[in-house]
Amino acid sequence: MAHAYTPGLKVIPCTLLRKKRLLPIPGKVLVEMGQEVSERDVVAQTELPGKVFSVNVANRLSVGPDEIKGFMLKGEGDTLKKGEIIAENKPFLKWFKTEIESPVDGTIDSISLITGQVLLREPPRQLPISAYVKGKVVEVVPNFGVTVEAEGTFIQGIFGIGGETTGEIAMAVESPHEDLMPENITEHHKGKIVIGGRHAGLMTIQKAIATGVSAIVVGGIHDRDLRQLLGYDIGVAVTGTEKIGLTLIVTEGFGSIPMADYTFRLIASRNGEKASVSGATQIRAGVMRPEIIVPGYPRNVTHCKTEQGRGWIEPGDPV
Repeated sequence: MAHAYTPGLKVIPCTLLRKKRLLPIPGKVLVEMGQEVSERDVVAQTELPGKVFSVNVANRLSVGPDEIKGFMLKGEGDTLKKGEIIAENKPFLKWFKTEIESPVDGTIDSISLITGQVLLREPPRQLPISAYVKGKVVEVVPNFGVTVEAEGTFIQGIFGIGGETTGEIAMAVESPHEDLMPENITEHHKGKIVIGGRHAGLMTIQKAIATGVSAIVVGGIHDRDLRQLLGYDIGVAVTGTEKIGLTLIVTEGFGSIPMADYTFRLIASRNGEKASVSGATQIRAGVMRPEIIVPGYPRNVTHCKTEQGRGWIEPGDPV
């Protein structure tokens, strides 16, 4: 794959950020208007309905669908454990007896006297939504979530994989032209956001996963390494749900491309500080870029000046 460059990504030392944190279905909001929240605070949560399993009781017991009620040991709404008997026949000879066990933990959702089917449902699954960034709740959407506002450094990458995570920024190289090598990753980087320079290879990423690194931010990667890491090709990119063990953000493109000096120096100025990152990328209608957010003012900055951001094309930029 050829090198890819996209000038115009936002790289802003300090700006006002607003992040909407909304549930996909109605639930409960756990914070109040004006409340200060940290990255990992749960601001809203809901329950996702459990998976449904069908058991054909009429067929298993060789009876008519309208007869199964007389063979059921459990009724609608009853809780049960995996392996528990939910229905059985009562033959004259005990070795002809048939017992039907529950395939899952859960409840009996419904018993149909028309189809002879019994529907079992697993317990609901909790879905929490965290604040993602440290800031203040400035809007509450009843039953769905909140908007969190924060001032901080905002940096966009060109491509990423993996979901939202947090951790301390840890500079692993001294120059944006330096590759991030396996030996640069140590136990010290567990749970941290590791910043590289020009390139991170497959072995480096695999070592970072094994070490427990939260995220890697680097100038470029090779598409073949990405393919081996994921096990498939990414087409029209919609990423962010990958479960590879960390979040990976590329700031410049595919290939060995040094991280932009401005970007590298800005991230280095926040070394050791807590950051929130997301690898979610969408390259089609409604473009979404991976991001790095560091709450608070950078060193030697007393207030946010959004116009200082590097969000435009300048002489010397590759195109």
